Amino acid sequence: MSMSTPPGWYPDPHQPSVERWWDGSAWTEHRRTPEYAQAAPAQQGFGPPQATTSVMPVASGGGGGGGRAKAVTLGVAGVVLVGAIVAGAVTLTGGDDDPQGGTPAPSTSAKDGPTPVASKDEESKSPTADPDPDTLVDDLNGITLPVPDGWEKDDDSFGSGATIQTPDIVDCPGDSGLCREGTVTSTTVTGKDETDPKALALGDIKDAADAAYDKDKLDQQPYGGITRHEKVKEGQVAVAGRTGYFVRWRVHTAKGDGGYVQSLSFASSVGSESMIMVRFNVGAGDGAPPVSVFDEITDGIRSVDDSATGGGVGNDVAPTP
Repeated sequence: MSMSTPPGWYPDPHQPSVERWWDGSAWTEHRRTPEYAQAAPAQQGFGPPQATTSVMPVASGGGGGGGRAKAVTLGVAGVVLVGAIVAGAVTLTGGDDDPQGGTPAPSTSAKDGPTPVASKDEESKSPTADPDPDTLVDDLNGITLPVPDGWEKDDDSFGSGATIQTPDIVDCPGDSGLCREGTVTSTTVTGKDETDPKALALGDIKDAADAAYDKDKLDQQPYGGITRHEKVKEGQVAVAGRTGYFVRWRVHTAKGDGGYVQSLSFASSVGSESMIMVRFNVGAGDGAPPVSVFDEITDGIRSVDDSATGGGVGNDVAPTP
């Protein structure tokens, strides 16, 4: 990084008969005539030095000669002071419209602004490693869900629930679009006063099936629509120390192999203990995750207050066919 010219008085590039103040980065409007240089050497201050006056010797005479000498002296001083003021006004209002033009010293050129300070290159930021890729934390509902082998967390699911999903996407068999073979999402039950897990699960399963295999958010049918379904099982189950209830359907679609869906409801163990709904779905075709992953995830759900919770209320409750 080059050094800039230090502040000081230098010949004005537009008016060589006067000196002009360079503040280290740009010309200022302060100028002085060269005869002032001896009274105020260069780089000793900012702006032109104050004009000095001298008393001219006057021969003394009788009868009030001292008063006349004082009058003459003050008159000369006044003339010098007025001259200095006029010269300063002319200098400050000179016709230089470019306060930064010219070269302040032979070795360096004037800058348009302060010399930029060199800064370190911004360190490249690598993505922060997930401290626990095998667990999804749902802070809103106060639970954690296990991430099965080969699955991943959905980092873009903010506002639509905490989600884990299979990483691969394929062309949907129905309307154009991309589909996944498996997703699991936990949300808070809202807009309902119901607190019975069974009633909530039974009331949600059709909506869960429609969301997974009927129409999507764009009102398209990735699987050509649902043609029929059958219940696979339902029953009570212990979830994070609470008694929950699940309902599982096998869904058939007009296009493709369809899949399995499940609605699981239980109460949170934190805060106001609001009801939670976890929706599951996996495809039924070759290469899709086994439906047993529903039980694997359900067994692994824990309360954030107790990561070791494995039972508690409803621990001895077994699912019913």
